[in-house]
Order: sequence, then C-alpha cells, then structure tokens
Amino acid sequence: MPTVEEAIAAFGVTVDPHLDRQADIPILSGLQFQGDVAVIPAERTPSRTPVPAGGVAVVRGEAGANTHLLLATGTVCYTPDAFGTVLGVLTVEEGATAYLAHPEHAFSGIGPGTYELRRQREQGDRETRLVAD
Repeated sequence: MPTVEEAIAAFGVTVDPHLDRQADIPILSGLQFQGDVAVIPAERTPSRTPVPAGGVAVVRGEAGANTHLLLATGTVCYTPDAFGTVLGVLTVEEGATAYLAHPEHAFSGIGPGTYELRRQREQGDRETRLVAD
C-alpha cells in the first residue's frame, strides 16, 4: 500500500498540512466515497480513454472549493458523462491503480474494475441539490 507521502511525490499533488503523510492509502474495489464523489462498481461498457499523466479533474473546485483529481498508475481509462448525476465511467485494468486526490481528503485508491463516478445529492425540503464538499 502506498502512503500519502509517496503519492504526493509520485503525482506532485499536495494535500493539507494536517493530514498524516505516513498514512497508508488502501486500494479498494468496492463502493467508496471521497467527499461529494462516489465510486460505484458498475456493469458498464469499459472506458477506453486513457487518463493523462497530469490527471483528469472529475469535479472542478468552484467558489473556493477544491478539485477532485483522478490520477493513475498503469492502464486507467476515464470517459466523462455529460448528463445526469454520473460524472463518468472509470476502468482500472489489472495491475493498475486509480487515485482520487483532493487537498482536504488526501488520496483514495481504486483497484481494478469498472466504476461509475457520481456526485452525491441530498434531498432538502423542497429541492434536491448537489452535496457541497
């Protein structure tokens, strides 16, 4: 398992100073969340668009919020989805790992499989809205 410090060195993405640099980053292949982004195993057509070395912003920070950045080691592909609550389809090949990086949440490791990345929503009294990170 890589540590936060190793991921910072590998990807050049920093996290908030109070986060433990020696913490392990578990590599999970089931349902997981990072702030307002859900990683959901899915039976979908695999993505074939490689994640570039600099990563892909799956949720861009707005009004002072931080970006959720998708990064990869090995063959990892991501296809954005322009409609609905699905942000896109992520496919992590055997032997590869995807990471979601966020300054306040550090890194989440995603193991082999195909996933939907989704924004969380919450139901208010009169409306449904995106969860703010």
